[in-house]
Amino acid sequence: MEFLVRTENLLPPDVPDETREQLRSGERERARQLREAGMLKRLWRVPGRNATVGLYEAEDPAALHEALASLPMWKWMDVSVEVLATHPQEK
Repeated sequence: MEFLVRTENLLPPDVPDETREQLRSGERERARQLREAGMLKRLWRVPGRNATVGLYEAEDPAALHEALASLPMWKWMDVSVEVLATHPQEK
């Protein structure tokens, strides 16, 4: 299944810079792992916001949830997910 995942990072501004950098580094590493596993297909930055749009592929919604929850910034993310279905013109 394919999913369009929109995330916005809501990390509080008072988080120390060192902690913020550790979380960012962890996010990059986990995204690399998800990409290598074939789950994260594409990732776009949303200009002007601390947000991303990603194209994910997972066996089912539970597998996607598990992957997203493994991101270091998960507890500070606002996440919306849309399940994608193939359009008849694409067949």
